[in-house]
Amino acid sequence: MSQVKQKFNKDLQYYKFCLYGFLKNLRFFEPFLILFFLENNLTFLQIGVLYSIREISRNILEIPSGIISDSLGRKKTMIFSFGFYIVSFITFYMAGSYSILIFAMIIYSLGDAFRTGTHKAMIFDYLKMKGWENQKVYYYGHTRSWSQFGSAISALIAGVLVFYSGNYKMIFLFSAIPYILDLIIVASYPNELDGQAARFSKDYLIRNIKKVLKDFLFTIINLKVLKPIANLSVFTGYFRAMKDYLQPVLLTLALALPVLAFLEDKQRSAMIIGLVYFVVYLLTSFSSRNSGRFSSRFSFLSIPLNVTITIGLIIGILSGVFYESGYIILAVILFVGIYIIENLRKPIGVAYITENIKTDILATVLSAESQLHSLIAALLAPLIGFFADKFGLGYAVMIISAMLLILGPVYLLKKKKAAG
Repeated sequence: MSQVKQKFNKDLQYYKFCLYGFLKNLRFFEPFLILFFLENNLTFLQIGVLYSIREISRNILEIPSGIISDSLGRKKTMIFSFGFYIVSFITFYMAGSYSILIFAMIIYSLGDAFRTGTHKAMIFDYLKMKGWENQKVYYYGHTRSWSQFGSAISALIAGVLVFYSGNYKMIFLFSAIPYILDLIIVASYPNELDGQAARFSKDYLIRNIKKVLKDFLFTIINLKVLKPIANLSVFTGYFRAMKDYLQPVLLTLALALPVLAFLEDKQRSAMIIGLVYFVVYLLTSFSSRNSGRFSSRFSFLSIPLNVTITIGLIIGILSGVFYESGYIILAVILFVGIYIIENLRKPIGVAYITENIKTDILATVLSAESQLHSLIAALLAPLIGFFADKFGLGYAVMIISAMLLILGPVYLLKKKKAAG
């Protein structure tokens, strides 16, 4: 079997990683983000463009943010990240035009660029320090499950905030509170996880930009490397572009259900959306936590990766079919399946890449995977919006899911290892 379950010590740092993930995912605006945009009279295409800007900005900004991280140390970089997030939350709250929303998205992307790879590197460095490298699936899956649990609690709180405030804007301000707490958690991390500081210079920046571009080109022309990152990136990009469209589907369900009719539409929808997202994130937390157990049932990690991406796209198609046919509850259930599959396969995909790619190009491949799934999300988001405006949301989900399913030969893996 490719994975043998072993126990690791749940020391203080393990719980700090978990608490960090929990607080980081208390983003109260997430279950209502698209509804916030729709309330501001944006079309689905405009929303898709905002999502595309977020992904492209993150990709571009990851280069200088990585260099700054090397120069300042990881902990200071994370503090900057949370600062940018808080500024973006305030900007979203105050936004009165599409151009301001674009600016808020770019600032939010800057926070993402400083945070994402930085914290993951700290986790994997800690595993290396402790000699637990063979437990990547289990350890990363467990810490990730706490992030999902944070999202579950966040959904309930967000529902209550919208219920009592009567608007979606306030939830952006409340989202700043857990990020302040996360600053304290990160500041308490051991200095050994700070990384080796490097002096910042213009030449250093130019060299790194050239290196990132060279690494990305190397990856996309190397078929042995491209297949593994494509398998992980395609579904993650699809998920990032698609996931928030659960919100208008849930709004349709909330307004159609003959319950809580004595409440105003926004109050009723807030309660139902908050509760559904709470259940969704409990399920994704469970799936992430059990990804190691799931993957251990297969002889090769490539098998569960192939199975999950295929099933995920098929249920995406079916969700769109049921939505357009008026079977909203079935559409919601299937849409939730996309969330579950992404969180089940993510730790498996990361482990597959780290185990089956040569060590000397591992950093290159992980960087390219991050760039590629952002690029895929950036391409898919406006397409979803365009098709949703032209044909309807259900048809947009069907078209995008079917298109990616047809491209299966590009990303489906063979049983043998990707590289020696």
